[in-house]
Parts: sequence; C-alpha cells; structure tokens
Amino acid sequence: MRNRFLPILICILIFYSSFSLPLTAFAEPEIETPHAAVMEVSTGTLLYEKDADTPVHPASVTKVMTILLIFEAMEKGEISLTEEVTTSAYAKSMGGSQVFLETGEVQTVETLLKCIIIASGNDAAVTMAEAISGTEEAFVERMNAKAAELGMEHTHFVDCCGLTESAEHYTSARDVAIMSRELLYRYPQVTEYSDIWMEDITHVTAQGSSVFTLSNTNKLLRSYDGCDGLKTGSTSYAKYCLSATARRDGIRLVSVVLTAPDTKTRFAEAAELLSYGFSMCSMYYDEETPELSKITVKGTIQQEFAVAVEGKFSYLSTSGEDFSLIEKQIEWQDDIQAPLEKGDEVGAYIYMLDGKEIGRMPIVMVESAEKAGYSDYLNLAWEKWLL
Repeated sequence: MRNRFLPILICILIFYSSFSLPLTAFAEPEIETPHAAVMEVSTGTLLYEKDADTPVHPASVTKVMTILLIFEAMEKGEISLTEEVTTSAYAKSMGGSQVFLETGEVQTVETLLKCIIIASGNDAAVTMAEAISGTEEAFVERMNAKAAELGMEHTHFVDCCGLTESAEHYTSARDVAIMSRELLYRYPQVTEYSDIWMEDITHVTAQGSSVFTLSNTNKLLRSYDGCDGLKTGSTSYAKYCLSATARRDGIRLVSVVLTAPDTKTRFAEAAELLSYGFSMCSMYYDEETPELSKITVKGTIQQEFAVAVEGKFSYLSTSGEDFSLIEKQIEWQDDIQAPLEKGDEVGAYIYMLDGKEIGRMPIVMVESAEKAGYSDYLNLAWEKWLL
C-alpha cells in the first residue's frame, strides 16, 4: 500500500517545489573556455567567474591597457587627437596584425588609435607607445605600473601589443575585466572607435598615397544586440581571447574569455556570458520629481527659500532586489544659515532598501540667500511699525 502512493507523493513534491524557485534565479553558464569573467562597469561588480585568476597570455587583448594609457595621456595633455606622430623603423618592423605603416610615415593620434582599436595594429600600438614614453620599454613600465595601481594582481606585460610569445607576458580574466572596466568607465568615448566596423585610412609616404581599409575583428558587433567593443586577440600561443562589452537599458557589461579553443567558441561564449550578466542586472530609475517645501534659512529677512533635488536617481541591482520596497527620506543639514548661493547643498534626498541606504541625491538652493545686516533689520522694524 505504501509503495502505491509513493509516485503520487513524488509528483506532489515536484509540483510544489517548482513554485519555491525564485523567479530571478538563473543557472550559471557551462562554457568550454577555460578562463572567463563578467563584470558590470558602473560598480565593478563581478557577476561571473571561471578560473579567473590564472595567469595566461592575452594576445592582443593586451592592447586594452595600451588604449587606456593613450586616453590617459590625452587627458593629461601629453598628446592630443590631432597631434601628428611619426612611425619609427622599429614600429614598422612589428609582425602579426598590422596596418602596414612605413618608416617615417606621419599619422594623427586619432588615426593611430583607430588602427589599434579597430584593426589591432601592432605597428600602430608601438608607434603610440614611442610617442608617449619615448620607447616601448618605457611605455611597458607605465603599463605595469598602471596594472599595479588598478590591483591587477596576476598581470605582467612585456610588450604593448601582445605579440611576444613569452610566459613573462601574462594576465588573468579578472584582471582583463578590471582594465576593460577602467577604460570604459573613465573614457566611454572609446566605444565611438571600437564600434566602427570598417573605415579607410590613407597612407602617405615617399612612394605616394594609398588607401588601407581597417576591418574590425570583433564579430559580436554584428551579431549581439548592444555590443560596441572592445578588443580581440589570438595567437597560436595564447589561443583565442576577447574582451567584449555591450550596453542594454543603461547597463554596461564586460565579458572576458581567455584561451578559448577556437574563434567560434570565443564569440559564442562571450555572448552567452553577456546574456547571463544582463539577466542578473536590473536598473531602478526614479522618474518622479520630488516636490519639496520651502525651507527656513537663519540670518535672512526673507527667511523661507525654495530648494530642489539635484539630478535624477538611478540604482543598479545585481541580486534581484524588490524595487517596490524602496523608501525615500530627507536629511537636512544641522544649521542652515545665510549667506547661501544658488546651488549650495543644504540636505540630501535619501533612498533606502531593506533598511540600507542605496544612494542619495543632494538638495540644493534654488535661489541665493543673503545674510541680513543691521540696516535690513532696522528697515524691517520700520515697515512693521508703519503697518
């Protein structure tokens, strides 16, 4: 009798257990690529990792750091997009992926940047390294210093383009995600170049002018919705590598795969990891404009002044939180006294979720509040007496 009811009992347990699964639960991808990581760019949150700290050769994904330092040099005023740079014989001698720069050829920084980002030109990378630091060796020292600054604990560079097949040139999936995130977070304009599919440049040398077409090596630009970068890499030594980025609904992710067995697996699994990352993220936007009452400012004649919340609030969740539970509260500064200028902060509009603060927006003065002097109070008293 007991055995007769056992199948029924099992069916009931399966039926009810299906309702206990959280709706936001997603199974982690099972990928063939040995080393991988997915990171959300605005927070640096790691959403997925697979053997992400093992040092391996990154091939041309190395150039993510080179590109980062080029943008950093422009920010510091060391170079500019329109500055012209001359190719050395050493830079021309680079093998592998190249854009066939000639010795003495002059190109702008922007053109060379496109050559590096779109076509992965080793000759262009070395040309820029020499322009910024004098020699590639000095530039590589800068690369390693930046890696240390970013906390890339499993990284050491030997060259600026990933061409050297040496065990001394290595990084990890987590570290690639870190430097890719730094590039995208600080210099989002990089995607204006990494999203270009094809573009012509002009070689001008002693032999005359010729047109060369840059072709992007990142196939996800055409096959994955929201993908607009970032950098591929492949050699027989490093196998197939990719740092891919995509943006959807205000969320930007980086998907890193290193030492994939073939190019098809590289792109397919990077895309799968991006989709998994997006499934883990949700964005809260406060579309309402908070209406605030006027506040009293001490030391003024007017006393009451208009204030407003500055900016729009957004919050990224990577853990399936219930946004309907978000609560809002106001926190004023202890002593609000004149003089105050328009735009001065006098408080904060705070967002709470499950008892924890998830963010705050400044409350600022809409108008200036001048400090009242003796004559102001005398005039006020006179006006009151007349009334």
